[in-house]
Amino acid sequence: MSAAYDWNKLLPDFLGPLRETHGVLVASELEAGLRHLITLRASQINRCAFCVDMHYREALADGDTPERLAKLVVFDRVADFTPAEKAAIAWTEALTELHLRPDLPGLRAELEAHFTEREIGLITAQVAMINLWNRLMVGRE
Repeated sequence: MSAAYDWNKLLPDFLGPLRETHGVLVASELEAGLRHLITLRASQINRCAFCVDMHYREALADGDTPERLAKLVVFDRVADFTPAEKAAIAWTEALTELHLRPDLPGLRAELEAHFTEREIGLITAQVAMINLWNRLMVGRE
């Protein structure tokens, strides 16, 4: 079995701008708690153990609870999440599991009930960013 790839060494010209883009999202008006839910849920779906651990710890550090985070995988069946959070998590799942062919117009309508167009753009960019990071981390294992 070969050793894990060191993307920092192999792709520094790619990772630098990627980290800058990540920083733009972190500095945006998208609420940190919502960002954590997005990144944790996508990481769970993508089975990225490194990212699940990291985003779980970040969510706890920013004030979320272990009980609530444990229910993230069943967010649509519990009352622990706000309607806005549920809309963003459902959007995250839809954009992460494209093969399921979700009802994107219905999901967009739900997002629009809670977020501005810019916020929806930021949520979508956050989903895209974490999916890219997940694939890099899973690919290096």
